[in-house]
This record gives sequence, structure tokens and C-alpha cells, in this order.
Amino acid sequence: MTTMQPYVPGKRQPAHMPRGRLSRWSQLKIWWREIDRVLLLLVLLLMSFGTIAVAAASPASANRLSTANETLDPLYFFYRHIAWQLLGLGTMVGISLLSRENARRLSIVLTVAMTGLLFLVPFIGVEINGARRWINLGMQFQPSEFLKPAFAVTMAWILAWRMRDPNLPVLGIATALVGLVAALMMLQPNFGGTILFGGVWFVLAVLSGVDLKRLGGLLGGVIVGLAATYFLYDNARHRIDAFLGGGTAYDQVDLASRTLLAGGWTGAGYGLGIRKMSLPEAHTDYIFSVIGEEFGLIACAVIVILYLAIIARVLTRLVDEEDLFALLAGAGLTALLGGQAFINMLVNLQLFPSKGMTLPLVSYGGSSTIAVCLLVGLLLAVTRRNPFLKSRTKGLGDMLGFGQAKPMTNKPDRSRREIFP
Repeated sequence: MTTMQPYVPGKRQPAHMPRGRLSRWSQLKIWWREIDRVLLLLVLLLMSFGTIAVAAASPASANRLSTANETLDPLYFFYRHIAWQLLGLGTMVGISLLSRENARRLSIVLTVAMTGLLFLVPFIGVEINGARRWINLGMQFQPSEFLKPAFAVTMAWILAWRMRDPNLPVLGIATALVGLVAALMMLQPNFGGTILFGGVWFVLAVLSGVDLKRLGGLLGGVIVGLAATYFLYDNARHRIDAFLGGGTAYDQVDLASRTLLAGGWTGAGYGLGIRKMSLPEAHTDYIFSVIGEEFGLIACAVIVILYLAIIARVLTRLVDEEDLFALLAGAGLTALLGGQAFINMLVNLQLFPSKGMTLPLVSYGGSSTIAVCLLVGLLLAVTRRNPFLKSRTKGLGDMLGFGQAKPMTNKPDRSRREIFP
């Protein structure tokens, strides 16, 4: 019978020593040692702020959705949000326990499954507010929400192929994938989600080191597509026209901006907001405005700082990352989270046309809360690192020209195996 040898930090263990013999408690200790605890703390802080914000916004949404036959409890959405957050936290921790290889495999499977469901949405999807984005499989959800994080990781995996063979047409494959997803999203239609997928594709294409001339040509095609969307997609055209020239049919953005500024620097106080009662989707799309009215612009600034801190923390973690896949996956997931957050906040500030996007980790959400926690779980999984091993490359710093280092590799992450085979 093989016995476990004592663990010595930094010392390579015998190759025959099976990793599977580790107890679950030992695996949890390894996870806690390798996880980015600062990133986890920032995420939990945002979720805590979100819980308070949903409690403040819940009466407004409950009042608007109450009918003559049914009056919703003022804290109806708050109670439901707590339940969804608990499920989301379980999802986040469970996904973060995965190795990079398993996180990648899960993302590929999710990408295939959710893309398949996107094909079905136009036929069997549920229509809400003029858009057919939801599908009901025992639980109503948007396949695109679960596709977003899986897409970012899958795109990173595809673009990382070029480290094995520079002649592989990775950019063409990645572009075909994002083009397929964009076409399926516009059938719903979901212009805001399409922009997010395109933004992730662009960020990862640039970081992967593809030929900028080819990328410029593809961007030209994207611009032509956006121009065509303006003329062919009525909803997008109306919202852009309202943003540029003002309007009455889509003036919720102006109402959101006035609500956000109504509280001044310190806010009217919890439960004392008045303008929020007129806001559509106060607990989801326009929760940032509710925060401004009841808790003030200082609280809004704290929210912005927390998002910036998450982005900065991940980038700091990736500076010396030697695995190209992990670097691209971490950057893609961060671009997705940060992009959606700042688009939502710009909409609330009347600096961007309305897109119907929630504020991740803050807004109320059912399945969308699970999807965002899935994203964070994948981000925690791909940024896990053995603290006893030092990288010999500059990672993101090398790609951005901060120094000279040996070429990056796309080998599987073996950092934990060097200590725990």
C-alpha cells in the first residue's frame, strides 16, 4: 500500500505518487492556497453592495409590477435575490475548484450547448418586451448569458493554438465563431449582447498577437455591419436617435440620469428615494441610478472603484502568466465583466444608448446571477497559481513590451502537479 509522503514546499514529489489520493480537505487547502483571495474579496464586496441596492430598488419594481389581482411584497425581489445569490455563490466556488484544463473543457461543452440553444430561441423562445431571448427548459433563462463566459474561454483556447503552429488559421476560426454567435444574437434581437461578444473577440485577437493588418480589415467589416444594423434594426436606430437627438419613446435613459443625480453626493437615504418609483426595471437595468439617489454619488464612485480594482487585480495576476491560454482566458473574462459593467453605468449616466444590460454582481437576477457567478468562478479557476513556484516569463508584460522574456508556452498548467502530482 502506497503511503503519502510529507509535503515539502517547492520540492518535486515522486512521479508515481497519485494525486487522486489527496483527501477532499487537502484539495480544499490547496484551493485556498492557490486562489486569488483578493479578487474573491472584491467580488464578495460588490455582491454585498448589490444586496443592499436590490433591497432599496425592490419596492419600486414591486409597485410597478403589482396588479389589481396581486400586490407584490415591497421586498419581493430582495428575498428572491438572496436565494439566487446563495445559488450563485455555490456555483462560483464549485467552478473555481476546477483545474484550468477542466475549466476549459467545461467552457467548450457550454459553448456548444448554449450555441445550440441559440438556434432554437427564434422558434421556441419566450418573447418579453418585443425580444425573443429567453428559453424555458423547466427554468426560464437566456442562453446568451451562459454563453458569454464560456465563449470567452473557448475563444482563448482557439487563439492559443497559434503557439503550437503559427500557420493555423486561428483568427479565421475565431472570427467565424463570433460571426455565427452575432448572427444568432441579432435574430432575437440582442444588439447589446452582440457588442459584448464582438468586444471580447477584439481584445483576445489583439492580445494573441495576430497580424494587425488582417485585424484591421476585419474591423472594417464590423463597422460596415454596425452601419447596416442601424438601418435594418428599428429598435437600435430608435435608441441611437433618442440618445443623439432626444426623444419621447425611449426617454427612460434621461429619467435614469435624473434619478442618479437626485441624491447629490450623500444620497436621500435608504428607502427615501422618490424618483426611483418611476424607473422601469429599477432592480435590474437601472439599479445604478437607485444607488445614486438613495446612497449618493460617493457610493456610485465606490462601485466604480471596485470594478476598476477587479480589473487591475486580474491584470496584475496575468503580468507574469506563462500560459497563453490562461492569459487570454483571464483577459477575456475580465473584458466581459468590465465591459458590461461600464456600459450599464454609462447608460445610467446618459452617456450611452440604452442596451438592456444588467450591472453584474449588483443587479437583481435569477439565472443571470448564476451566469455571472459562473464567469467569476471561471476567472478564479484560470488565475489560480501555486504560490511556491515563480514564473520565468513576463507574461502580459512581455506581450505589451515591458521587457524581454522567453517565448510563452501553451502547455497545460502543471504548477500543482510539481508539488502534488
